Amino acid sequence: MNAVEVLEELKEQLKEVERQGFRKKVFITDLTPRDGIQCKLATRVKTDDLLPLCEKLDKVGFYAVEVWGGATYDVCLRYLKEDPWERLRRVKEVMPNTKLQMLFRGQNIVGYRPKSDKLVYKFV
Repeated sequence: MNAVEVLEELKEQLKEVERQGFRKKVFITDLTPRDGIQCKLATRVKTDDLLPLCEKLDKVGFYAVEVWGGATYDVCLRYLKEDPWERLRRVKEVMPNTKLQMLFRGQNIVGYRPKSDKLVYKFV
């Protein structure tokens, strides 16, 4: 699916929402496990230290929690010497009731330089 097709699909979905009427429920996403520690602690929080927070957030009832992406991938490898994919698996284990979300840096994916369209497609 290309960008034009995605936009067309989104337009159709929005039309359907308008036909049915807007929901009265608000869906909230918490960014603490990714952006909170990235801003305050330069993302230098090990997975074992993050898991107790994630367990508590899972009980709140958020629509989603942003736990990954941005600098998380690089910092896990470079500074924490952790596997970023294992971190994601472990977080999901303690958050079975909450959708996980990531900050996706567009063409940069989880890095600092643009990647090829082919690589972005495969990553997603």
